[in-house]
Amino acid sequence: MSSKVYAIRGAITVENNEKEEILTATKELLLEIKDQNQLDEEDIISIFFTMTPDLNAVFPAQAARQIGWDFIPLLDATEVDVPGGLAKCIRVLIHLNSNNESREVEHVYLRRAEVLRPDLIK
Repeated sequence: MSSKVYAIRGAITVENNEKEEILTATKELLLEIKDQNQLDEEDIISIFFTMTPDLNAVFPAQAARQIGWDFIPLLDATEVDVPGGLAKCIRVLIHLNSNNESREVEHVYLRRAEVLRPDLIK
């Protein structure tokens, strides 16, 4: 059976635009996604991070490097500033190769980001 390309979504919020808080939250999100999906670093194709415009103290991709994901292509961007959107939010889109079915993918939304996809919260 050959592997297929899938994507995992996730998001987390922080209270303050502070480097350490953003990095800690991003690591928490990545490790929770890794645990819930039993990810192996070798299966990850790339990771795309966004942050709301009220966050700019650090690139969230730095958190992936801090947990040892040194050879995965990473990209950071600013989220679209939609009026009334969730503030202080870090989002992630992880592309991976997997032998699992798409319905087995566990998307992860933590803290106040749970409001983004309440249908996916366990």
